[in-house]
Amino acid sequence: MPKITIYSKTLCPYCSMAKRLLASKGAQFKEIFVDRNPEHRQEMINKTKRMTVPQIFIKDFHVGGFDDLHALERAGKLDPLLAEASI
Repeated sequence: MPKITIYSKTLCPYCSMAKRLLASKGAQFKEIFVDRNPEHRQEMINKTKRMTVPQIFIKDFHVGGFDDLHALERAGKLDPLLAEASI
């Protein structure tokens, strides 16, 4: 079971960029489409207090959206976080 979860929408460029970045790192993730099921959207809002997608979790850590994920990558902090998630 992947320890990375992405709440996303079907036609979302930021979601696609987040998935592409994670895939380039060899990370496997579970994707939850909030546009296909309103219950999933409400679940995302309850967990994150945000309404935008993507919303990314690595283990129990709420990364945030694509900009937050990309900032972790630029700061050199994404790889250690992903390594910890694979344990």
